[in-house]
Amino acid sequence: MTGAACALYAARAGLDVRLVDRGPVAGGTTGAGEGNLLVSDKEPGPELELALLSARLWAGLARELGAAIEYEAKGGLVVAPAPGTLAALRDFAADQRAAGVTAVPVDADQLAELEPHLAPGMAGGVHYPQDAQVMPALAAAHLVRASGATLHTGRTVTGVLRTTRGAVYGVRTDRGDIHAPAVVNAAGTWGGDLASLAGVRLPVLPRRGFVLVTEPLPRMVRHKVYAADYVADVASDSAALRSSPVVEGTAAGPVLIGATRERVGFDRSLSLTAMRALATGAIGLFPFLERVRALRTYAGFRPYLPDHLPAIGPDPRVPGLFHACGHEGAGIGLAPGTGQLIAQALTGKAPELDLTPFRPERFDTEGGDLQ
Repeated sequence: MTGAACALYAARAGLDVRLVDRGPVAGGTTGAGEGNLLVSDKEPGPELELALLSARLWAGLARELGAAIEYEAKGGLVVAPAPGTLAALRDFAADQRAAGVTAVPVDADQLAELEPHLAPGMAGGVHYPQDAQVMPALAAAHLVRASGATLHTGRTVTGVLRTTRGAVYGVRTDRGDIHAPAVVNAAGTWGGDLASLAGVRLPVLPRRGFVLVTEPLPRMVRHKVYAADYVADVASDSAALRSSPVVEGTAAGPVLIGATRERVGFDRSLSLTAMRALATGAIGLFPFLERVRALRTYAGFRPYLPDHLPAIGPDPRVPGLFHACGHEGAGIGLAPGTGQLIAQALTGKAPELDLTPFRPERFDTEGGDLQ
């Protein structure tokens, strides 16, 4: 998705763009995503600023592309099971409001108005009208089409071409060289591998997550609904399995159930422990799901960077190399803002946001500590 967005905004800035992918469009992490476009799970700071920019851009793309990308401005509802959790959630929401997020407190007796099938007994929650969703594979394909970029699928990048002075002049693939004055690394979970081909370090690691998919249902879940501890799981540095319930309906009918996080390399084997955690958490939020069949499950690998911020912008270590990866589980939502920032950097324009927190070289210290 991020590569598609970079292609779109670079092309609209007047650049000739070639998009290279070793598989089909959305054949990697994008195709395993839920399509979340969230501001609700981000604390004030650079990632939230990028999320708010991206939310505005997604709304514009939805008007342009129509129903083709299954954009739903359905909003999010974060619920707290206990008063202590609710107090922390509302403090978090107050900080978000100060940063430009619309976050509406919801009392316990109002929750049923928003979600009639939600489990009783919740202490309260916060409604986030700016949260939305797309169908990620469709959205990526339509962004690529809208960009008009030349698409090279089924090509694996095996090297980054550099002059004797170190500047980039293209990439080497298993089907020949492609010459260009700039290369954008939008390889997601494999962004660290591509960076290493250029001789630089970018410590992107895979963080596995599972999603359960139910049989098609009438619209029984109106918003993206998740428990307040989900935010802590997103921010966690733990490699161990972490799970917090996230439930949302889709335009096609199935309900998507997440979310787990664990660092196990690229192991795709099914984890029954993770499946039980997902099912138990979802039923705890929506008891009717106990009577619903789960048709399938799938896994994806979020591109994790140690400080939970993506790498966006030019790499001063390699002239002509730009990075747009490491968004972890927020890549779908943050893609348009990332693409616009990359296009601005490629064309020498002042970026809309300060790129300093996202600078790719920030991990380039002995031992891997942040600079």
